[in-house]
Amino acid sequence: MLELAHITKTYNGSGGETVYALNDVSLRCERGSFVVIVGSNGSGKSTLMNIIAGSDTPDTGNITVGGKKLLSMPEHRRAATIGRVFQNPFQGTIADMTVMENLALAYCCGRGFTFKPALTRQLREEIRERVAGIGIGLEDRLTQSMSSLSGGQRQALTMLMATWRKPRLLLLDEHTAALDPRSADLVLNLTGRIVAERGLTVLMVTHSMQHAVLFGERLIMMHHGQIVYDIRDGEKRRARPSELIARFEELRRADRMDESVAGLLRAQYH
Repeated sequence: MLELAHITKTYNGSGGETVYALNDVSLRCERGSFVVIVGSNGSGKSTLMNIIAGSDTPDTGNITVGGKKLLSMPEHRRAATIGRVFQNPFQGTIADMTVMENLALAYCCGRGFTFKPALTRQLREEIRERVAGIGIGLEDRLTQSMSSLSGGQRQALTMLMATWRKPRLLLLDEHTAALDPRSADLVLNLTGRIVAERGLTVLMVTHSMQHAVLFGERLIMMHHGQIVYDIRDGEKRRARPSELIARFEELRRADRMDESVAGLLRAQYH
């Protein structure tokens, strides 16, 4: 369903050297799969999400979702196909608009422009019903501004907005990292419920090894812009947070050894 073919993205380093954010990354995810992505800072996770969503452009490679090539499609057009929830709970909503108005925008996403009012009576009833389904009492606060809600409440509504039209692909970019533990649990439980009920295809980036083993049926670890670890099904179910942490430590030790060798070479030839 999602296919990334030889995606490469480079930047110029502080010394003018070429830095690989993504280095020839290829990935295929089947329809309805839930893939968790982990990796240290700078491993390429966010760059990968940005390129899929269309907020960044790769140097080389192709992206296909549901058989449709995306590289020539701008970000706002991809929004009809791809839902995304960011780390910052204030990024996915408009603070000065009401809860009802924010959800109406989600309903209109990807639809053709008309001069008809968006908030019809039928839509108001549908919004109230869907918000009530979250189970946190926000159906009685639909006329309040989004800025009056807590971060956890806003992120729960952002999940609802991102999945309103049943996107072909849902990107969750560390979407609970900025929340307190109670709010994070609420949003994660809602995530699992929505994904299961709607049969969504999901890529979820997380720094939590506990969440990485609890969610999804496939796990990918990235390092220096490449996929270095890819497990699924039974092996994924048997994975433990301690094992993932140990793999991170192995990669860090290898990096330190590489840097030590490079330092010796620099000292020898200068």
